[in-house]
Amino acid sequence: MPVAHTQSVIGWEAAATAARAAVVHAERLGIRINVAVVDPGGTLAAFLRMPGAPLHSVDIAIDKAYTAVSFGLATSQWHAVLQQHSAAVREGLVLRPRFVGFGGGVPIGEGGGGDGQRMGGIGVSGGSEQQDEDCARAGLAAIASMG
Repeated sequence: MPVAHTQSVIGWEAAATAARAAVVHAERLGIRINVAVVDPGGTLAAFLRMPGAPLHSVDIAIDKAYTAVSFGLATSQWHAVLQQHSAAVREGLVLRPRFVGFGGGVPIGEGGGGDGQRMGGIGVSGGSEQQDEDCARAGLAAIASMG
C-alpha cells in the first residue's frame, strides 16, 4: 500500500521576501551579495544579485542554500560537526559537488525560522562568512514576520 507524504514548500512570495530582506541587510552592511532561496528539493525558488557582487559567488550562494536544505543544518556549523567524524568523512564530504562547509547557508523551516519541517534554504555569498550568515538570517526573519 503506497504511503503519501506531504511536505511544506516555500512559496514564491516568501522566497522573494527572504531574498529582498537579505539584500537590504547587505546594503546596510555596505557589501554586495548574491542570494539564493531553494525549495526542499534544492531547486532555485528566488535569486537576487546585487550589482558588483562577485560573479563566482552566484554558484556559491546557490550551493550554500542547497547544502543547508539538504542536511537541515546551517553551513556555518559544518566545521564543528565534521570534527565528530572520521578522517574519511571529514575529507570526503567536503569534496562532494555542491557541498559548502562554511557560513552563509541556513535552512528555512515552517514559520520562516530554521526549525520545524524544512521548506527550503537560503544561501548568501559575497561578504565574509559572518556577514553572509547575518544576511541569510535577515531573510529568515523577514519570512517569520510575514505571519
